[in-house]
Amino acid sequence: MAAPSLPPLIDLQELQLDDARALLEHAGQDGRQGTDEAPLAYLQRVINGLCELSLKDPLTGLDNRRHFVAALERAIEVVARSGESILLLLLDIDHFKQINDTHGHLAGDQVLQAVAACLARCVRPMDTVVRYGGEEFAMILPNCRSSCGRAVAERVRRSIESLSIAVSPLVSLQVTISIGGAYAPEWVRSTPDLWIERADLQLYRAKADGRNQVYIETPQEISVSAEEKGLLFSHFSADPVATPAPSSTDDSGPVVTPSHQVNA
Repeated sequence: MAAPSLPPLIDLQELQLDDARALLEHAGQDGRQGTDEAPLAYLQRVINGLCELSLKDPLTGLDNRRHFVAALERAIEVVARSGESILLLLLDIDHFKQINDTHGHLAGDQVLQAVAACLARCVRPMDTVVRYGGEEFAMILPNCRSSCGRAVAERVRRSIESLSIAVSPLVSLQVTISIGGAYAPEWVRSTPDLWIERADLQLYRAKADGRNQVYIETPQEISVSAEEKGLLFSHFSADPVATPAPSSTDDSGPVVTPSHQVNA
């Protein structure tokens, strides 16, 4: 019986790693191979570092939108299985364009970095805070009951309002944020887009009401959309002997368990 062949050795000289090393070193990581570091271990470290960078916003250091969507999907699974209360907050810096127009884009970047650092200080280790895009941020707050959701959002709003952000030796800026929030419907497997849409609607209300406001859609106000209802009852259509789902004109009864009503 022939002896098993050994895996081929990795020749790092044949790999084009210059760009990867530069990206890691720009992010403050060591992109060089250690003197006693095995080629396979070094290559794995480079891959891990690049994966981490792909989920980070380079300006603020927060997680980015790619990470945010993945975290939302995981949160939806938790809510669908356990009914845990998870709050999604969307946060938008008020009048950010005026900051860029008046003080320049470098000042705008400094404001984004200061706001991001403040938001990171406001959350628990279990929470997720991301730069959603532009001057907008997002938070996913697990195990956050409706009785304290607004208080948490208000604390975040006040923390930003109290910041003094030095953008030059002679100029310090104060900014405010508007916050919109929504809970994922308990026991319902929703979608990230529908959850974001609910929170975004509340953010729009906060902006329209004068900014520097918090609007939270409470669980009692949450309704299940037609798309979510289809997701909820999709398994019934695949089972010919199952009880048919309620019609769209009869939404008064419980849809998941006797103790949880989901109002359409």
